[in-house]
Formats: sequence, structure tokens, C-alpha cells
Amino acid sequence: MRSRFGISLEGNEALDELRDMARLADESGASTIWLASHLFQREPIATAAMVLSRSKTVKIALMAMSPYSVHPVYSTMAAATLNEQFPGRVILCFGAGAPRDLEAAGLKADHPLGTLRESIDIARSLLSGEVVAHVGERFKVSGRRLSFGAQDVPIFLAASGPQMLELAGAAADGVLLSAATSPAFLRWTLELVRKGESKAGRTIKKSALVYVSADRSETAARDRLRRTLGFILRGQHHARNLEMAGTTLDQAALAAAYAREDWDAVSRLVDDNVVRRHSASGTPEQVAAAFQAYEDVGLDEIVSAGMTTSAQLADVFNSVMGK
Repeated sequence: MRSRFGISLEGNEALDELRDMARLADESGASTIWLASHLFQREPIATAAMVLSRSKTVKIALMAMSPYSVHPVYSTMAAATLNEQFPGRVILCFGAGAPRDLEAAGLKADHPLGTLRESIDIARSLLSGEVVAHVGERFKVSGRRLSFGAQDVPIFLAASGPQMLELAGAAADGVLLSAATSPAFLRWTLELVRKGESKAGRTIKKSALVYVSADRSETAARDRLRRTLGFILRGQHHARNLEMAGTTLDQAALAAAYAREDWDAVSRLVDDNVVRRHSASGTPEQVAAAFQAYEDVGLDEIVSAGMTTSAQLADVFNSVMGK
């Protein structure tokens, strides 16, 4: 692989499996473990400390820390503290957060573009060791610095919409692109990131979440992803993603099937063509070919998602890295 290989953990894996997957990622030369920050799941900062203490080289990314649920000062403190103990192995990633999770906690994600821009500015000032002087629409932080000094922690932005993608290119150190996207859609999103880069005269790292499932049985591999992909692709904001991939999918029927928990209907709607175009899945040879297609759009790192056991992760490593 030309691109780096990362893995994404959602926070709902069995604890023993999480430990085994982290160990396997570290021993197999994975670049980064991205730890999701989903409300009501396992807390990523504590999980990061556990994984870092049990591994040697793999980096840890606090993935899409939402400024609506965690103040950016606190997220930055957490990342900086972890980096002080494990230098060079921590990434801070901001994101708006999942709207339904935020709503369930009584939180509202208003004005996300400005809020995320302010979060990046605050984090960058703190990590540089400066005294912060930030007076924004959302946050006001002034007269304080990190007590233990500057920390070299890259700041990523999880982005999907055009303005957020441009902001990533202009202000962050890296971008994390959404999952369930096709290579064609990723190519379009990267054009928007580069537009932001061009305006700011800079270049950032480009990572993307890709759902992955490998098995000697093509059907078994793709069956593991149908519900997950369908849950994501039922959203109308994925219409452009579907169109660019040439995917035919009745999103209204899919949303209705989820609402009534009709899993047979979900499986029929999320057919092999949908899974094939929006994931790297199938036999080991098919997974390797799909990774090549994702690499070709210009990613620096492919972050494999959708695996819940170390056995599934081992199958993916064997498919794409010869591990």
C-alpha cells in the first residue's frame, strides 16, 4: 500500500476485542487507531490512555470530539496530556458530532462552521503554548495557557459538507472524510479540501473512513456491512454520494425499512452493487482491488471501519498488507 493504513473503533466493541484489535494494529504496523467519540458509547479519552499504555508505535486519534458536548479547551487539554506521556502518538480531531446523539443529550449543534473554526483556533493557540486571546461568537477564552507548555499535536477536522471541507484545507492539519463514500465522491470532496488549501497556501493530510469486510465468502463479507451502510446511506445528504457512484438506491424505502426494523427489506435494498460501490468488501482479492481504487483518489491514509473483532481485522490485514 502507498497510503497509510489506520483502523476505526466505534466504542461499542467488547473490551477484550478492543484490546486485541489495538495490539494487532500496533504489531502489524498500522498508522493510527481512530477512537470514535459517540455519546453513550465508550469514552475515547480514557480508552486512548489504555491503548497507548498497551502499545508501542501506533498513533491514537480522538475522533471527532464535538465542541457541543466537550469544550475545546477540555479536548485540547486531554490530547496535550496524552501527548506529554506518549509524545508524537496523539491526534486531536474535531467534528460537529452526530445530530441524533446530541439531541438525545439535550444539545443543539447550531452554527457548526463557525463553532468548528473557533475550536481549531483555540486548540492551536493552546498547543503552541501561547496565552489564549480568543473572543468569538461561540467561545470566549482569554488570559490562560496550558500549564505544562506546548505540545506537538496535529489537529484534524472531520468534514463532509463543502464549507467544512474548505475549512479543513484552510485551517486544520488534516481532514477526516466520511464513511460509506465511493471513490468518486471522495475525489470530489478532496477537490474542495484542496480549494481551502490553495486559499491558505498550505497542504494538509488527507484520511478517509472506509468500511471494510474480508472473507473467503464474498456474500458473508458483504452481509456484515449491509445494515451499517444502509443506516448511513438512507440519509438524503448522501444523494450526491450515491449519484457519483452510479448507485441506485431507494432512500425513502430504506429509511422506512429501518423505522419498522424490517431487516429483510434492508438487505434487499442494500444489494451487492450498493455494498461494492461504498466499501472495500468481498474476498481478499476484491478487498485489495477496492483499496487500490480508494488509494488512487489521493488519500494519505485509509482508515478501515466496520470491524468488531480481531479476527475480522486480521483478515483485512492479510488482504491488503500481506500480514
